[in-house]
Amino acid sequence: MDSPLATVGLPAALAIIMFGLGLSLTVADFARVARHPRVVTIALACQLLILPAVAFGLVLLFDLPPLLAVGMMVLAASPGGTTANLFSHLYRGDVALNITLTAVNSVIAVVTLPIVTNFALGYFDPDTGTSMGMQFTKVLQVFAIVLVPVVIGMLVRARRVDFARRMDRPVRIASAGVLVLVIVGTIAAESENVGSYLADVGAITTLFCLASLTVGYWIPKLLGADKRQSIACSMEIGIHNSTLAIAIAISVLGSVDIAIPGAVYGVVMFPAAAIFGWLISRGRGSGAASTLPIPHEAERAAEKH
Repeated sequence: MDSPLATVGLPAALAIIMFGLGLSLTVADFARVARHPRVVTIALACQLLILPAVAFGLVLLFDLPPLLAVGMMVLAASPGGTTANLFSHLYRGDVALNITLTAVNSVIAVVTLPIVTNFALGYFDPDTGTSMGMQFTKVLQVFAIVLVPVVIGMLVRARRVDFARRMDRPVRIASAGVLVLVIVGTIAAESENVGSYLADVGAITTLFCLASLTVGYWIPKLLGADKRQSIACSMEIGIHNSTLAIAIAISVLGSVDIAIPGAVYGVVMFPAAAIFGWLISRGRGSGAASTLPIPHEAERAAEKH
């Protein structure tokens, strides 16, 4: 779980992908998000309040051993992963909303992640006497991977509009290819341990992933979010930063067992999110093609001049 793919390859690939996402974004996208803070608040409430409660309930239902239970709570409290932006991009979600949520939640996690983790340690494994504080460098890593490449991509779009438009489809195809490589590479790197890990927490992590994706889609949608915003929220809430959860378990808490739920989730969330994204985006067809460009029409007309 501490393979070069997870520690170097995946962040580097995501940074390249985020540059591609930046090519499809403009300042107007973020201005629209700022005009709709209600959706951001709903999504953050789902992430920060509902998901830890769901994870706690599943841990009690499955009666996990203490360290695995703590690992599930660390995972639940981890912010959305940068890969959520990619999935949202693939399924026509509101990527600007994803980036906003990732940035805001990463800052909030400085407080909430230690709170949830310390609660879990005290409840499930009180004899350890361990506590933690969130490493600020991890927050900086998220910002570096998400924001810097996106800003560069947006600058390129602002100066080379035609190039950015031509690259849209190739970037989507390349992004899908990267996802396949990540799934295959992650499984291959952990081939010796995947069986035992899945036996320990495969069922609970899969259920938690599906619950996260479902909560992230339907609660915002039922509370008035549009289709693109709901897809973005689903991916942001369903795709956790499992690498961060693993790093905290091993580097801060000094436990490989606590890292196991994050490692398994990092494997199951990719195919689960891909299938869920396909299901919730089905039937959009020509409607998506005709409506998605509308917010950009005035802006594009201005860009031509």
